[in-house]
Amino acid sequence: MLNSFSRTELLLGHPAMEALKHARVAVFGIGGVGGYACEALVRSGVGAFDLIDDDKVCLTNINRQIIATRKTVGQYKADVMRDRMLDINPQADIRVHRCFFLPENAAEFPFSEYDYILDAVDTVSAKLSLAVQAQAAGVPIISAMGAGNKLDGSRFRISDISETRVCPLARVMRRELKKRGVRRLKVVWSDEQPTRPLEDMANSCRYHCICPPGAAHKCTDRRDIPGSTAFVPPIVGLLMAGEVIKDLTASVRQEGAWN
Repeated sequence: MLNSFSRTELLLGHPAMEALKHARVAVFGIGGVGGYACEALVRSGVGAFDLIDDDKVCLTNINRQIIATRKTVGQYKADVMRDRMLDINPQADIRVHRCFFLPENAAEFPFSEYDYILDAVDTVSAKLSLAVQAQAAGVPIISAMGAGNKLDGSRFRISDISETRVCPLARVMRRELKKRGVRRLKVVWSDEQPTRPLEDMANSCRYHCICPPGAAHKCTDRRDIPGSTAFVPPIVGLLMAGEVIKDLTASVRQEGAWN
């Protein structure tokens, strides 16, 4: 019988769709990258999610985030994403965590319940902690490296972090992961040299802040604000989602699918 995921099943097969239906994916960071990853995952038939983000939709998110519209400005991103995902698949089991993941609150998350972790957060400390927690729990993880200040979406690729070059964030991550005993980390990264923003937007934010009332983390807290586009962060999120789907179904996909 035809259903919402019939076209995907034509490529992956019924066992793969069952595996996705019973998988739980934790998405840390529901922004330009994480939002599109969620979109692709729920449209692919993943059945359960944890969405982690304490931020609210800001007017400046409209240029790149799939959940950002004039109607959603001021709403919690995780709530907006959950509602959108339930419109796509009402049977999805979605848990929302309105908080910012930090090493200090890592114990609050049920890592052992996750089948996959998708890291789309911005801070190095959170990324490092997620990699450490994933390794300890034996859960696969994929992490987004720098997408800000990039213009060429065709330069992004998936590999172990040991193979990265050029990307400043990946350079820091490699060094710090080694200190923590994490030898491998699947990442999406680009070898494009970051473009320098034409002006320091932090000054505008500092004196003309338009962050939604009650926002826990404001742009005025950031030392620098990267430039972004509508066409780069989505590519990163979609690449990450595709890799998650491939890994979750690797053992049950029909022969010939996704070689």
